[in-house]
Amino acid sequence: MKIGFAGLGAMGMGIVPRLLAAGHTVTGWNRTKSKAEPLFKLGMRWADSPREIAAGSEVVFSIVTDAAAVRSVALGDNGIIAGLRADAVYLDMSTIAPDASRAVSAEFAKAGLTMLDAPISGSPVTLAQGKASIMVGGDRAAFERVQPALLAIGANATYIGDSGLAVQMKLAINLVLMVEVIAFCEGVALAEKGGVAREVAVDAMLKSVAASPVLGYRGPFILEGKMPEVPLADVDLQQKDMTLVLELARKMSVPAPLAAAANEMMNACRGLGLGHHDFVIAHEAYRRLGGMSK
Repeated sequence: MKIGFAGLGAMGMGIVPRLLAAGHTVTGWNRTKSKAEPLFKLGMRWADSPREIAAGSEVVFSIVTDAAAVRSVALGDNGIIAGLRADAVYLDMSTIAPDASRAVSAEFAKAGLTMLDAPISGSPVTLAQGKASIMVGGDRAAFERVQPALLAIGANATYIGDSGLAVQMKLAINLVLMVEVIAFCEGVALAEKGGVAREVAVDAMLKSVAASPVLGYRGPFILEGKMPEVPLADVDLQQKDMTLVLELARKMSVPAPLAAAANEMMNACRGLGLGHHDFVIAHEAYRRLGGMSK
């Protein structure tokens, strides 16, 4: 397939090589062209605007930070909507509010075009392992047409339902992931305060029934010297998702007390000057609040 890709951040930089390796032709765009240099060496082509990548593509992806960035990339004179062909499909992989995704999709529908919400569940680690999963909302026939591209990105591509429901499902998954990681941090800090060596506590957790894929690769980050310089998802990014979860829960009158608690730990991390780290740094916040030395 001829594929366009807008947004070459950490996830985009991992997705494009997989599409290229599967034999697809990829034309990319990013606000900062220099960040895309490694992808040129792999064969990615360049376009000067989202409109330009859309004009020559059968399938167009975007993955950007928030709803404002999605609107900027998707709509407007130089947006994807201005270049997308009637027989092409646009998929936004960003994690944004379901209503925001539906609003953008409605603009494409008015123009006789097809947009799907297709958030990806995973990190750069799981993406590189081929274990990321993609959820899709919108027209089912369009989903089936683009499945080959989706399965080049990750092991699973699941149709969720109508427009916006895939993003809603992604937020629900991120709620579970967030609470799980924060509970791990809390549990290790509790064991540590009682006298268990941190490396012993982490090892025991990862060998227990509480273990999971996300804890398997993220848990060891809290060991001495193991925190990555470039976070997989820093405190601010992860808190953005929790804010979306809490707002969605408020709108639907659904209690989300564990999401609220996890969000408060992100506030604690920022208050302690730890916000630039991967969000598993919550373990250090628990240590400090529990009176343990830095």
